[in-house]
Amino acid sequence: MNTWRVMPLLAVLVGVSSGPVLGQQDPSPVVSTHPQPAAAAESLNGFDEFVRMVMEEFDIPGVAVAAIQDGEIVISKGWGYRNVEEQLPMTDETLLAIGSNSKSFTAMVLGTLVDEGKIEWDEPVKTYLPDFNLYDDAAEEAMTVRDIISHRSGLPRHDRLWSHRSTTRQEIFERLQYLEPTVTHRARWQYQNLMFMTAGLLGARVTGKSWEENVRERIFEPLGMYRSNFSVDDSQRDANHALPYQTRDDVVQPVPFHNIDQIGPAGSINSSVDMMIRYIQMNIDEGVYNGKRIISEEVAREMQIPHSQVPGEPDFEKKEGYGGYGLALWVTTYQGRKMVRHGGGIDGFISQMAWMPHAKIGVMVLTNYSGFNPVPNMLMHNVFDRLLGVEEVDWFAAAKENREAARTAREEREKKRADERHEGTSPSHTWADYAGTYEHPAYGTVIMHARQAGLHMVMDQWSGNLNHYHYDVFEVEADGPGQAIDNMLVSFGYTTEGEVDRFMMPLESNVGDIVFTRRKAGN
Repeated sequence: MNTWRVMPLLAVLVGVSSGPVLGQQDPSPVVSTHPQPAAAAESLNGFDEFVRMVMEEFDIPGVAVAAIQDGEIVISKGWGYRNVEEQLPMTDETLLAIGSNSKSFTAMVLGTLVDEGKIEWDEPVKTYLPDFNLYDDAAEEAMTVRDIISHRSGLPRHDRLWSHRSTTRQEIFERLQYLEPTVTHRARWQYQNLMFMTAGLLGARVTGKSWEENVRERIFEPLGMYRSNFSVDDSQRDANHALPYQTRDDVVQPVPFHNIDQIGPAGSINSSVDMMIRYIQMNIDEGVYNGKRIISEEVAREMQIPHSQVPGEPDFEKKEGYGGYGLALWVTTYQGRKMVRHGGGIDGFISQMAWMPHAKIGVMVLTNYSGFNPVPNMLMHNVFDRLLGVEEVDWFAAAKENREAARTAREEREKKRADERHEGTSPSHTWADYAGTYEHPAYGTVIMHARQAGLHMVMDQWSGNLNHYHYDVFEVEADGPGQAIDNMLVSFGYTTEGEVDRFMMPLESNVGDIVFTRRKAGN
């Protein structure tokens, strides 16, 4: 156990034996609404204790897990709390953000349009979205529907274009043309949220209905996922929803809900494990649920085969095989069986969805904590091990090793940065010379204010002081927690006449610094 944790809060989170908390007799309730079949009971013997152990080790407030085997729900329950402060228990009906697991819903909507003959996987995106414009003209013309939902656009993430920003879905779409790619189209697999937003717009353009309407009518309603929604704003109006948590100042605490509606097709769905297991079962059955066909068998299979090779070496000691990416789904092997999976996460929530189509086993895990949170992945693998009746892989030990490795890497980065700083230098200009409005065609407007003690920047919903680092480089001290710009290094440039005319900021690590140009007076 980490010694820095605050013990009373930990007791509330996972029920360590430090006595009752606020009158609660069992400080870590287990809530189940489905009886466990006798055949699965032996396989899952000890799973409750395993869940409690990993929650305690990794400071997880609440967890919900559902699993299905041979068409029968074998577990569906919650542990811990959806609201720690009010000690409201997590259940299998609690709504949590599923994050990027939303992507497969977007891809499936397009699959229904393929079934209807309204689109084709290998037709250029511009056939359906003539105003689809990219930085790379050749990629723009050749990019297909299949490309944008299998992460082979050539674009890196560019997530700071939308995360905690006020940009709308349409504005983001119009700014794609100004985003620099890292490789040519189809050169390699790169995870990319903006293309899934584009896929959502494509479906909307073809049907004349919004992405939300398409998902609700084509997937939610046929599966009976009646409580699932598309915005954390909607979740908060539901009586059984989870609060998001993160660790700040070494304490697990609630954080504000992050509304990501503008990138919705890439990750804004909220659901519960008892709803999501229906979606998983439908995928196991290749498009059929309760005898009703939702998508064709051909589309279901197309989604669950690799279309892109994912870089990286598998961990064979953990029984993993090489991985590829299908249509919004990872495709790999585990314990010698085919496994289809995807993870998801936004502020305060991390999820894991997976199934083994040939073994007829599926698992859904939802948690209300983000940060270093290996628990969804760990529990998913552990359920598979148990239901397959194979030797359990020690994912718990591996996660602790990974945590230590991450801490070491972070300390090394901090030391390297400190060593690279040049002490005793000063800015080349007065504070007023740096002040002004700076612009980038995709990332928008930044205003630099001159203050008596230095500079202050405002970038949409982000803001912070610029503390002198060395020369004309400044370090951002964000005005509040959780801002992506915190600790970033901002460097200014100037003309041969000495006039400050631009600043650079590493908003996308896979390309060069994003350059903001100073607006000339009168413009």
